[in-house]
Amino acid sequence: MKHYLQFSDFSAGEYHYLFERAAAIKAKFKGYEKYHPLSDRTLAMIFEKASTRTRVSFEAGMYQLGGSVVHLTTEGSQLGRAEPIEDSAKVISRMVDLVMIRTFEQTKIEAFAANSRVPVINGLTNEFHPCQILADIFTFIEQRGSIAGKTVAWVGDGNNMANTWLQAAELLDFRVHVSTPRGYEIDEKLAVGPRGTSAGSYQFFSDPMDACRGADLVTTDVWTSMGFEAENEERRRAFADWCVDEDMMALAQPDALFMHCLPAHRGEEVTAEVIDGPQSVVWDEAENRMHVQKALMEYLLLGRVA
Repeated sequence: MKHYLQFSDFSAGEYHYLFERAAAIKAKFKGYEKYHPLSDRTLAMIFEKASTRTRVSFEAGMYQLGGSVVHLTTEGSQLGRAEPIEDSAKVISRMVDLVMIRTFEQTKIEAFAANSRVPVINGLTNEFHPCQILADIFTFIEQRGSIAGKTVAWVGDGNNMANTWLQAAELLDFRVHVSTPRGYEIDEKLAVGPRGTSAGSYQFFSDPMDACRGADLVTTDVWTSMGFEAENEERRRAFADWCVDEDMMALAQPDALFMHCLPAHRGEEVTAEVIDGPQSVVWDEAENRMHVQKALMEYLLLGRVA
């Protein structure tokens, strides 16, 4: 049994397999071909952090694979309130086949997984967002081919997305140009990959324009992640120069892509001209969450099938 709690949980070979399976499963979906390998399997989705894309992509994806879904929130269950996480894990994992958790601290999902009899998937924590980066890299491969040897520019907060990009770069042999405001840097301890270091996979730039220079992909996220709303005004001031605009994109490769995990705030972390422009693939990226997660759930429950 395997869990998927951060990007470094899988090997490069496993990712190559998942990208191939995601493409095959997406082709079935686009061709209206019924594919129900997870018939009679049940996914429990546990949300401490609210979500639109995570819920829809996992729920629709599981139904499309022939399975069923149980939706839980902390308000509607005992998780983390009157009942310890460890006890909830022991009970819930006896009743379902797979668990997806979207929560705050990574330690919570690790505690749940340590006591679970079924695979656990990280739908997002404060520290990591592996399913999103899985979708982002798959989207890049669809649009431009292999990401190996390419350069990704991360402009903005040194958050869970940035941490996960660094883990992915270490595994899949590409580079990340990181530019964050002072005080919002990446915590490299969180970004350490399976080879023990991420230092060879990324370079820090104090100027976001320099980070974008020559990049094959420019990507960003909201300036204030969920749970940090009290810092919103302070962050707006600190991040004022980290808005991805047409000038930044002009410094990237001519065929560079723009990505954003959404929801986006036009005029803050990205201009409308960029996110709604010809280099943006954010809508393909959003849809691909569903397809890569279907491949992930199939793999966790059935292993390699092709």
